Amino acid sequence: MTHIQQKLKSIHYFFAQNGMIPIVFSTILAIALVAARLVYSHRVVFLFLIWNLFLAWIPYLAALWAAGTHRRHPRRWWAIIVPGILWLIFFPNAPYIVTDFLHLSARPPVPMWYDIGLLATFAWAGLFLAVFSLRAMQSIISEWLGTFASWIFVLVTLGLSGLGVYMGRFLRWNSWDLLVQPKAVTLDILHRLAHPFSNPGTFGVSILFSAFLLMCYLTLTVIPSNTAQQR
Repeated sequence: MTHIQQKLKSIHYFFAQNGMIPIVFSTILAIALVAARLVYSHRVVFLFLIWNLFLAWIPYLAALWAAGTHRRHPRRWWAIIVPGILWLIFFPNAPYIVTDFLHLSARPPVPMWYDIGLLATFAWAGLFLAVFSLRAMQSIISEWLGTFASWIFVLVTLGLSGLGVYMGRFLRWNSWDLLVQPKAVTLDILHRLAHPFSNPGTFGVSILFSAFLLMCYLTLTVIPSNTAQQR
């Protein structure tokens, strides 16, 4: 096997390990459904889903950046600080797409069953992006700090992600607001955390989506892995 073949095989394994194939096909299917809807109805609807899916790709690409850097330089922890921060800031955008079911309503001439499938496809693609990007980051933490610490990392990340979903859907904050308006975002969240009984929705939505994401993560990572080992 030549050096080029080995390199290509290594790249293929890296992308396959990080779910690139199902993620790409899920993305293509989601965009195709929006395009087909546009052609059939002659109405511009749900284009915002494509933007949301684009934002969901950012943490995934950041995770690949971090994983690739770690793979080449496993001891240079400082080399993944930038992609790690970028990943954490934009990570809630991936599961956020699930909340877009809020926009489901009857929009003739397109039947509602089509829009249900369309929204479900985007939500599924977003969950794929979230799960595989988190798994890539957990693998890095596991190599550095051990399995137990990596699962603490997962739980904290999902907790913050649930809060991020609430911030995006109900407070209308965006990920980049953490970069351009960090003080305003921080004060808004601290106020709600300091007055839990006055803001039950903050905790309700955050806990609900954190738990949902944890179940998705366990289902798509831990359970298949254990099944494979038993065989």
